[in-house]
Amino acid sequence: MHRVTRTLTVVQHVLFLVLAAVCVTRSWTTGAPRLPLLAAAAALLIWYAVGLRLVGHPAAAAVGEDAPASGDRVPSAGERHLGGRWWLVGLVGLWFVLVLVSAENVWLAFSLWLLIPHFLPLRPAIALGVVVLAVVIWRPWAATGELTVAEALGPAIGALFAFALSRGQHQLVRDAVERQRLVDSLVRAQEESAALHDELATAQREAGVLQERGRLSRDIHDTLAQGFSSIVLLARGRDVVRGEAELRDVLARIEETASTNLAEARNVVSALAPQSLSDNGLAQALGRLLDTLTRETGIRGELRVEGEPLALPTVREVALLRTAQGALANVRSHSRASRVVVTLSGGDDRVLLEVVDDGQGFDPSAVAPPGSSFSHGGYGLPSTRARLQELGGGLEIESAPGDGTALSAHLPTGTTR
Repeated sequence: MHRVTRTLTVVQHVLFLVLAAVCVTRSWTTGAPRLPLLAAAAALLIWYAVGLRLVGHPAAAAVGEDAPASGDRVPSAGERHLGGRWWLVGLVGLWFVLVLVSAENVWLAFSLWLLIPHFLPLRPAIALGVVVLAVVIWRPWAATGELTVAEALGPAIGALFAFALSRGQHQLVRDAVERQRLVDSLVRAQEESAALHDELATAQREAGVLQERGRLSRDIHDTLAQGFSSIVLLARGRDVVRGEAELRDVLARIEETASTNLAEARNVVSALAPQSLSDNGLAQALGRLLDTLTRETGIRGELRVEGEPLALPTVREVALLRTAQGALANVRSHSRASRVVVTLSGGDDRVLLEVVDDGQGFDPSAVAPPGSSFSHGGYGLPSTRARLQELGGGLEIESAPGDGTALSAHLPTGTTR
């Protein structure tokens, strides 16, 4: 559109100069007064050149050429051409003087009709165009005293053609500018959308990182930390060891516990399912946990599986296994219990894990109150509850000092692995 506008502007300038040269030449050859003719023609050309230099061609100004920049908004015709209107009035006035010198100069009216719609709104443009047409028809009539139909109809048709051509060009330029503005606005909107998408992706990545950190911290607590706690308890039992056979038994259990937790550590690092789940499922893994607890502490463990065998997604099996590991670690370390029962049951849409012991109990409201630090323990139950809630489940604890503890964890069964 810039190229087309520039071409049309050059064509209009060339047309004006050609018509001016033809008119002056014909006026010169028909005996018009030489000095007034040259003076009026020179004034007209100077006014035309200087005026366009100062105000710019309106068609070019509509697309940002030869005119001061006005931002993204397309100003109205009055805003863009206030100075151009006075220039146009002066140009018409100088042309009228030139027409008075010689009737041959009426042919310049065609260029005026091309310019008028660019600088004036529709109604004033029509009015000034009619005035120019009246001068074009009147001047030959005043010079010869005769007026034919062709002398009146020809200029009228030329005026209509030039006026329609100019208005069409002006409207096309304005439509092109508006389309370009819409395209620019769409591009900016796409860029903003891309920026927002990048910000959202960044926020999601950060949230994922935080969630994964929480998951890893819970896994480490439920595996490595609890394993180290078992090793410490076994090591502290060296004071009551009698004889080399019992010492070897303690060392063997320490070695077994350390080996098991080494395997769990590797699973955590490699983001694999727990080794205990990879063999025969959740029920067998819970049975092995209870066997280990009984062998190492003497606490009698019992596993009850109610209902049909459950086929849970791996992530839910992991969550329930971690819950059982944490609960049995608390039984080992704090409960002073003699018996613990783990019950795994499920329905159509939920699975329930219960761990009940006959130990000394505790006050659940005093465990890890808000704002407390987990540096020295107390992290297991809150982290277990958070893990289950992330999967749509929950954790309930019933206990009182001297009355044992019942821990109940539930999860939706889910449908995918």
